[in-house]
Amino acid sequence: MNRPRFGGLWQDRDFLRLWAGESVSLLGAQVTQLALPLAAVYQLHASSTQLGLLNAANYAPFLGLTLFIGVWADRRRRRPLMIGANLGRAVLVGTVPLCAALGALNIWYLYLAALAIGVLTVVFDVSYQSYLPSLIDHDHLVEGNSKLSASSSVAQIGGPALGGLLISWMSAPIALLVNCVSYLVSVGSLSTIRRAEPLPEQPAERVSTARSIAEGLRMVLRNASIRAIALEAGTYNLCWMSLQTVFVLYAARHLGMSPGTIGLVLGAGAIGSLLGALGAGWLKERLGLGRAVMLELALCCCAPVLIPLAPGRGALSYALYITAFALCGLGSTMSTIHVVSLRQVITPPHLLGRVNAGCRFIAWGPLPLGALIGGWLGDEVGLRPTLWITAATFVLALLWVAFSPVRGLKDFPTDLPHQRTSASGSAPASGSASASASEDVDVEAAAAAAAPSPS
Repeated sequence: MNRPRFGGLWQDRDFLRLWAGESVSLLGAQVTQLALPLAAVYQLHASSTQLGLLNAANYAPFLGLTLFIGVWADRRRRRPLMIGANLGRAVLVGTVPLCAALGALNIWYLYLAALAIGVLTVVFDVSYQSYLPSLIDHDHLVEGNSKLSASSSVAQIGGPALGGLLISWMSAPIALLVNCVSYLVSVGSLSTIRRAEPLPEQPAERVSTARSIAEGLRMVLRNASIRAIALEAGTYNLCWMSLQTVFVLYAARHLGMSPGTIGLVLGAGAIGSLLGALGAGWLKERLGLGRAVMLELALCCCAPVLIPLAPGRGALSYALYITAFALCGLGSTMSTIHVVSLRQVITPPHLLGRVNAGCRFIAWGPLPLGALIGGWLGDEVGLRPTLWITAATFVLALLWVAFSPVRGLKDFPTDLPHQRTSASGSAPASGSASASASEDVDVEAAAAAAAPSPS
């Protein structure tokens, strides 16, 4: 009797190597996401404002360096950049427990470590999203992004719980060693990928960094679908970082949760992310791309109101906290899978690094601002009122996509200029501004053609 075999990317060994290494790395990163702020809270007695500054330092490079790194990534092979970034992150994360062991750990060092780790995270993330389309076929992008999002969801389930237990058993700085090892595992996995990565096409004439950045931003801002996606993500992320900054302090000091309990609450909420990763393809097939994205965003933008709605302690409150995080994970993961795949499909390959960087600049740039706002409001008006203010602001993020062409898409646009060029075997345009502008017009026309009829 023949045994059933997995198909699709399960047969792609190079993708499986990427997936395996990244899964381990994501688990370790989740430990750090909890351990770093808790090290500041429990060992250094950080205030709400200091915790906001720590989170802001971690995400500040997304605002200051993303656009330049996007140009850099478009001119180089992406896999070596990813390997170097993870090596650097392993070293930086490992210095925190070393400083703690020597009695030299202080809040200023945590600020500097978070900032440096953030720089390398920008390098990895911009390179990562640009590398995937060169590793797998476009027909497998949703499957690939779904598998990687599933790993992220599993990491969110297990990472905070593991981090909380490690912090309870040892200390927050020592728990960071788990992430250090996970980055090294990812380096080893990435190094074993055999499929050759093509050298990015170089323009016929040297183009300045400023002009290269402008070309990527032009694609983001002139394409209504990509623009709406980026602005929605920026608004959502600003609110999410405010929520995350305040909730950890609120749970630890006002609710009396132990590190293990905080980890379990956050980890249980991330079950929604896993369900979202597994169900994204199914929902798209049932509702169509645009309607699926709208439903997904409605879930993750409305769910945070359940957190301040909870009375405080007790079974009902814990149920509301878990439900809120679960719905945020469910909606945000599914929508991310779909909109990232949409961006990868409609962006010409020679602009992908810069467009990804431009989107990251708009989407992740507000993260440090959200951390600072959340920390400041937490000290000024109180932690729970800040949770209410943040929850109300989440709803505004939904409006960006509600009034964009994304809402009307039945599926990913096809037969775009760069897709026809790639199919014919000709080289793409050299990345001039005029080429980018003409492709934007054609992408929007394709999106309109794919939209359902008014009936």
